[in-house]
Amino acid sequence: MKLIVGLGNPGSKYHGTRHNVGFEVVDEVARRWDVVFQSAPGDAVLAKSPGVPRERAAAILVKPLTFMNRSGLAVGVLQRYYRVALSDLLVVTEDVNLQLGRLRARSQGSAGGHNGLGSVIELLGTEQFSRLRIGVGRGDPRHRLVSRVLSRFDSAERPEMDDAVRRAGEAVDLFVDSGIEPVMNRFNRWETPEADTDETGEETEH
Repeated sequence: MKLIVGLGNPGSKYHGTRHNVGFEVVDEVARRWDVVFQSAPGDAVLAKSPGVPRERAAAILVKPLTFMNRSGLAVGVLQRYYRVALSDLLVVTEDVNLQLGRLRARSQGSAGGHNGLGSVIELLGTEQFSRLRIGVGRGDPRHRLVSRVLSRFDSAERPEMDDAVRRAGEAVDLFVDSGIEPVMNRFNRWETPEADTDETGEETEH
């Protein structure tokens, strides 16, 4: 069984913000699979894949209802409850240090300053799980990072982000069917070369 966790903040106040791109991706996958989110253990909502009739491996989509910096609480509970192997866990989140719309998949690694990933690492006690990051752009470096991630996309950015969410949904489908390696080979390769700060720990916290 695969566990796909989109990170974000609950509530309408945060709907459509850069911080909630992880929620957008699992919502997109749920729409494709024609499944509905429902209450789950660990302060989260989940939706289960259609399964054999649709020829898809068993998978669960999750949106933690804790705030971003406590995301690991829900992930830890569900990972243990469903006895999901760490190799079958994918965490989807935004990254301000990636160009707008860029995707980057990794099979493991540090939090890179991301509070949501940091919480998941802390509660699982390991960095050995896959993550898919979607670039939301850094914006003006003179502005506070928290203001950036809690802002919404403007009219020029939204179409590009919608395309990124669609591609991220395709990446989730591929992960469910084949694991992280094909995702990295296909989706990382599509992107233009750019310095990747994920593993350096040099990012500002968000």
